[in-house]
Amino acid sequence: MPEGFSLDSQADAAVHPIVRKTAAWSWRLLIILAALIALLWVIGHLEVIVVPVLLAIMVTAMLVPLVDALDRRGLPRGLAVAVVLLSSFVVVGGILAFVVSQFIHGAPALIDQVTQSITNARNSLNTGVLSHFSNDQIKSATDTAIEALKNNQAKLTSGALSTAGTITELVTGALLMFFTLIFLLQGGRNIYAYVTKVFPVTVRDRVRDAGRAGFHSLIGYVRATFLVALVDAIGIGTGLAIMGIPLALPLASLVFLGAFIPLVGAVIAGGLAVIVALIAKGWVFALITFGVIIAVQQLEAHVLQPLVMGRAVSVHPLAVVLAIAAGAVLAGIVGALLAVPTVAMINSAVRVLLADDPKAEEELLEAQVGPAISAEPDDLPPELQKD
Repeated sequence: MPEGFSLDSQADAAVHPIVRKTAAWSWRLLIILAALIALLWVIGHLEVIVVPVLLAIMVTAMLVPLVDALDRRGLPRGLAVAVVLLSSFVVVGGILAFVVSQFIHGAPALIDQVTQSITNARNSLNTGVLSHFSNDQIKSATDTAIEALKNNQAKLTSGALSTAGTITELVTGALLMFFTLIFLLQGGRNIYAYVTKVFPVTVRDRVRDAGRAGFHSLIGYVRATFLVALVDAIGIGTGLAIMGIPLALPLASLVFLGAFIPLVGAVIAGGLAVIVALIAKGWVFALITFGVIIAVQQLEAHVLQPLVMGRAVSVHPLAVVLAIAAGAVLAGIVGALLAVPTVAMINSAVRVLLADDPKAEEELLEAQVGPAISAEPDDLPPELQKD
């Protein structure tokens, strides 16, 4: 046996190179898969903590530019955070209260219109293709439907209140999100600088650049999504109001909220609007409503998405669909909501992390979305400024 040639080497030489490479890749991929499963298991058991923190990060991405703008104008950072948060609570709370009240007041009118539609349908059936049925049979069936609507009217209107009341069950998560949001707006850069000190000095700057790029993409995503959702809600809501469709404002609000779940949310909310138009106004108005929704969706797909969302998030549509599906399976609606921004953050962070020139890659992302947010604040405590 030649010197330096062991039995292990002889065994390796007897295996085809493709098999050796496949085996080497397999066990490494299995370890990565096991790590991902363990991570998802931990996240699942800490969902009460993880979800509020992730939501707080998303809201931070939306509000931190406003806080920074007030800070640059000389307003103390803490006061700027308070002003932005209070203003946001007033606006969002007012909108939610108005939408809920409109739903409560609009539901009885919708039920009355459905009742009238059933009555008209009964009159048509008396002389239509079902005229061979007796009037008593048709009247009995329609009266049963009308009575069921009237009996459940109180449940429909009180259902909105009970749905709003279930928010109290999320007090823990809401409070955690609120406090996390305050600290991120007030000193998120300090927190980020402190957390990244766990990385070795040789890669710390690259990791900070990657994190900054990821959060930068999140800001662009939230801004673009807000604009797209607002245009969708205004366009569809205006069309519903012109046609006199009941619950036009609540339906427009659902379209706005649904637009934050790409590809899926706006379609579901629009479908609900078509159903309401169908049962309240008939086929003609349902078709017109469908046409309005299609027109708004085309405006979004061919104008807003390329100009606004395309600049903020460079993620392939297939990745978006798979991310939404995986998020929905793992965490329901919240998972679908957080899936795309999470993928956008990871995509930008990995691009900078693996780039030959992280600064150049970060500047490229900055040129696509807008000015970056510094991750190296001047007001860091001295112990954090030392690497």
